Amino acid sequence: MSENNWENFLKNLGEWQGSFTKISPQGDVLDSTLSIISLEGLENNKLVKFRLRRFAGNSYEETPTQDYTQEYRNLGRQIIFFETGTFSKGSFQLAPFSEFGSEFGFIKGDRRLRCVLLYDRQNEFSSITLIREFRSGSNAEERSQLTLDQLLGKWQGTAYSAYPDFRPVDKFETHLEVNKVDNHQIEQKLIFSGTTLSSTAQIEGNKLIFNTGDSPRQILLLPDGTSTNAPSKLELRQPFFLEVGWLVNEKERQRLIRNYDATGAWTGSTLVIEHKVD
Repeated sequence: MSENNWENFLKNLGEWQGSFTKISPQGDVLDSTLSIISLEGLENNKLVKFRLRRFAGNSYEETPTQDYTQEYRNLGRQIIFFETGTFSKGSFQLAPFSEFGSEFGFIKGDRRLRCVLLYDRQNEFSSITLIREFRSGSNAEERSQLTLDQLLGKWQGTAYSAYPDFRPVDKFETHLEVNKVDNHQIEQKLIFSGTTLSSTAQIEGNKLIFNTGDSPRQILLLPDGTSTNAPSKLELRQPFFLEVGWLVNEKERQRLIRNYDATGAWTGSTLVIEHKVD
């Protein structure tokens, strides 16, 4: 395990009050459960004690319906923490007839936002769990539901790519431009490392549907400034990526991308921190 990975993990220490919200692949909110997560550093932060409590009612004062603890002295290879404390965790390999999933975790000040994307045994997109967390005792507030208007414009960013073998992080500049063609369509242009990717999407309520390419995918605009960008079905022997974005404030957005190659193997994760310039 990389020493930096552990140090970055420690940036998540504290007690976090929040909720687990189940969301359908179409972006419909299904149900929510209150939660408290504590990450406590012990033995000079060589040991971290994790505790998760979940509550059935509408109060953190009630008796929890779940109270789970675990201790960590190291981290598995399937999880990468970036310098900000933001992390990417998930399946190493896409395989036939097995469930597949990834967790994306952001942290900024007194806020954490985590999102879990799951696929069923037929590789169909099956569920989203959105976890909105606030440092206990802070005045941190939830963001409103993400809107298309908030995404429109030009975004200048820096990307940090990390890898399962913990080789040095790659850093490069990005430029994203999102424009509305009309009330039914947007066009998007992404420039990075000398590559330009252009695409168009249909606007359907809180969904942006990309039908070009081998695998249709959609961006869902969700509560707390969240977006998910995922294929509706994962195809074997085709490279793919999963992405979750978080609008931290009107001028700053962070995106986490988890990349897989044509063999279905996880090749690395990228954190993009971008700011609106126009």
